Amino acid sequence: MTDYIKTFSEININDINIVGGKNASLGEMFQKLTPKGVNIPDGFAVTSQAYWKLLEVNRIYDTLKNLFKKLDTKNYSNLSEIGKQARQLILDAEIPAEIQDEIVEYYRDLEAKYDFKIQVAVRSSATAEDLPTASFAGQQETYLNIRNEEDLLDACKKCYASLFTDRAIKYREDNNFHHMKVALSIGIQKMVRSDKACSGVGFTIDTETGFEKVVFLTGSWGLGENVVQGTVNPDEFYIFKPALKRNKKSIISKKLGSKTKTMIYAEDTENQVVEAGKYIINIDTPEGKRKQFIINDDEIEKIAKWSMIIEEHYKRPMDIEWAKDGLTNELFIVQARSETIFSGKKEPFKICEYKLKKRGKILAMGKSVGSKIAAGKARVLSSPEESYKLQEGEILIASITTPDWDPILKKASAIVTDKGGRTSHAAIVAREVGAVAVVGTGNATQIIQDGQEITVSCLEGENGIIYDGILEWDEEEINTKKIRMPKTMPMLILGDPDQAFKLSFLPNRGVGLMRLEFVISNAIKIHPMALVKFNSLQDLKAKAEIEELTYLYEDKEEYFVDQLSQAVAMIAAAFYPNDVIVRMSDFKTNEYANLIGGKEFEPLEENPMLGFRGASRYY
Repeated sequence: MTDYIKTFSEININDINIVGGKNASLGEMFQKLTPKGVNIPDGFAVTSQAYWKLLEVNRIYDTLKNLFKKLDTKNYSNLSEIGKQARQLILDAEIPAEIQDEIVEYYRDLEAKYDFKIQVAVRSSATAEDLPTASFAGQQETYLNIRNEEDLLDACKKCYASLFTDRAIKYREDNNFHHMKVALSIGIQKMVRSDKACSGVGFTIDTETGFEKVVFLTGSWGLGENVVQGTVNPDEFYIFKPALKRNKKSIISKKLGSKTKTMIYAEDTENQVVEAGKYIINIDTPEGKRKQFIINDDEIEKIAKWSMIIEEHYKRPMDIEWAKDGLTNELFIVQARSETIFSGKKEPFKICEYKLKKRGKILAMGKSVGSKIAAGKARVLSSPEESYKLQEGEILIASITTPDWDPILKKASAIVTDKGGRTSHAAIVAREVGAVAVVGTGNATQIIQDGQEITVSCLEGENGIIYDGILEWDEEEINTKKIRMPKTMPMLILGDPDQAFKLSFLPNRGVGLMRLEFVISNAIKIHPMALVKFNSLQDLKAKAEIEELTYLYEDKEEYFVDQLSQAVAMIAAAFYPNDVIVRMSDFKTNEYANLIGGKEFEPLEENPMLGFRGASRYY
């Protein structure tokens, strides 16, 4: 045998130069973490030597080299044409027969390990990909649900061609990688049948603040591309590492996403024949499944434990992709790479504080990425083909962004999308280029007009807000390392759990006053007795609102307990091991009455500042 193919059991993290970061990591985990209980799907890698052989046999190395000498590296005016020509050179080439034969032979060997028909994922792995200093996320192509030898070889050639997508060319230019010194390896991996279950992404660090004591997981029904590309708003989970290490209850936050789409295998049915070359399709998620969490608590903690094992092995924060097999109900880790934003941050103690001088009319809201502000003209684009319309410093408004948008994203001062979560493509790229982003707004492209002046604010914790007009704000850089702690016990007053991780980096000895009122009014929203006496409520409108908010809870009282405990847990985790002192509700009767269903249970007091105020009637 030649050196064109290596099984996952033959490669490790030291083989990046021949199989790329993605495949090297898979081999490393397959060899060293499978014995620790981490499930990694089997597979093999077509090495970079096969890529160089393809260029040599087809005599296109010099042609490619000369082609890139013509690239306009100032304005990239001919990027699209250069990329198209480069890809066509690869697509017109032939994979050498000896390499084709080896790919097919190893594919048959992989199939023979199972007593049922398998499908494979064909993933590109550039030899400079997934390094600690650059994410290379989504620069080359992946092909899913490949189920025969002919399609496998076709997918391999398309992977080679994807080394020269416009976005990959621009990314290499931006990161000073020489085009003819980067090769492509291909990973061929048994697919996990997540099309019949779910999949997602995980980070061993909070993606917005760099807080290291949590694992952050997201996921949706079906194949994981919807989560990665930001096509859906996924479920989100936070798991507290110190509790998980001690086998205590560790899930401190669970948030349900809308999950409107499910990516599945494209398969022939009685009513429809799938067109040739179409391997996957996106379908609407049934209403009932949108209102379910994709995995249970045991599965959340299992993925989190595996994530911590991977982090411990690599000695750095990690970005992982996970999947659940709907046929066997087994969980798997299908990729892992270094987290590239906070793991390389040299000055974590420097905080730039932003403060709006005044607020304006709210146009849209979504999930914030980062903690900055940007203002400027909105540019509403429907596809990367319209990228010429975006001028330097404008704010990009789009339904979603995929890697095809990458060449222009550095121009944008902010990115706003209708769809996607905080682990979507738009969010990852925004962090990498230092842009402000608000994702998953639902309707920004309909509400915001092209050319409209707007302000994008990520100052409200998890909520990102888009305001009408150009607002003014103050900026101040604070080096918290230079602040001397006094002899007293400086403790914070805090009510918003979404701000907890960020505020934990301030010099402190914990939280001296956690106010429950904020949580009750903003997260719970319902009067406690309206939950206790839900079945006998007279206010039918309130009853309908409560039903909508609490549909996950058969016992309505559990909703209040669960939401309150998650809020306390997020703040307690953020400041662990320091004290967090929780104050019971200080609501006045009129404030309780303004909660959903509250008017039936509150007396009308002449002076709500006196009387029942602060009495713990509902504990």
